[in-house]
Amino acid sequence: MKDLAEIESRLYRCDKSAVGIDEVGRGSLIGPVVACAFQIDSVINKIELDDSKILSENKRALKFTELLTNNSMFALGWSNNLEIDKLNILNATRLAMRRAVKNLKIQPKIVLIDGNHGIGTDLNEICITKGDTICKSIAAASIIAKFTRDFILKKISSIYPYYKLESNKGYGTKEHIALLKKYGPCPFHRKSFKIKQD
Repeated sequence: MKDLAEIESRLYRCDKSAVGIDEVGRGSLIGPVVACAFQIDSVINKIELDDSKILSENKRALKFTELLTNNSMFALGWSNNLEIDKLNILNATRLAMRRAVKNLKIQPKIVLIDGNHGIGTDLNEICITKGDTICKSIAAASIIAKFTRDFILKKISSIYPYYKLESNKGYGTKEHIALLKKYGPCPFHRKSFKIKQD
């Protein structure tokens, strides 16, 4: 794996603390969108990371454990399906990211955001397209957010097993859509997300 910490290293040399922030679940049909704000330190810099989407579930779990056992500084934020329906997914995602930043014990000077949309904090925001592939703190945030949201989906699946959420992770696969049409939505489904009808 490649070293992704160049951006943070340059900021620290200028005495500017930064956190990377990423979200998971924007395109899902069910459950919350989960965001994580993560700050790299000298210990975490030694951990090899990559975008959570290209890691296997087992490798993602190993990296999640490795991050947590190195005194990582991070915070989570989320928007539930009701907020997503009320605000729309973009605004709900920005809200989840702001909550993650607000939940940090120490506020950074700079927020490195995966994507091309600011999130409306009072901090210096830097948007980085495909940040989870080129920025280590964003990659770490993506792993923790993904692991957390998958855990939430497993809990929802234990209540509503017939949507097979553990295999589709809540996304609009043919199987999930077919099951949604068969059984109708559960209380965790996003009613504002339209699916094609036959």
